[in-house]
This record gives sequence, structure tokens and C-alpha cells, in this order.
Amino acid sequence: MTPEVAVDLFREALWLIVLIVGLAVVPSLVVGLIVAMFQAATQINEQTLSFLPRLMVMLITLIWAGPWLVSQLMEYTQNLIQNIPYLIG
Repeated sequence: MTPEVAVDLFREALWLIVLIVGLAVVPSLVVGLIVAMFQAATQINEQTLSFLPRLMVMLITLIWAGPWLVSQLMEYTQNLIQNIPYLIG
């Protein structure tokens, strides 16, 4: 395996990780920002008010995008396993 192939495999894996984590975290961050602005405007400092909406949005996002994320992960893994003979030789 040449260094270029190893770097390319590592790049693909990192991109997949960024995609999975970003899709799970970004909606939660947006909702957290909206709830924080609401709390600052109304001066309500309740911890569950910021936690529950973020949790619900993350769960809904993972339910909605979960099949696509799993298919992307499976496609990468299948591609990696199928190319083992070419990567070694």
C-alpha cells in the first residue's frame, strides 16, 4: 500500500466521521442557541428547558437521517473490504 492510498482511505474515513457527527450535532446546536436566546430574553434559567429540546431534536434527526448514515457507513466498509486485495498487493 502506497502512502497516497493510505492517506486517501484516511481522508474518506475522516470525512464520513465528520458527516455523521455533524449531522447529529449541528441541529442540536441550533436548537440550543434558540433556547438560550429565549432564556436570556425571558430570564428563565431552567436546565431542563435547554436539555429536553436538544435531546428531542437530536433523536428526531437521527431517526430521520439514520438509515442514510448507516448506508453510507456500510458502503464505505464494503468498499474497504472489497479492495483489500488491491490495497495489500
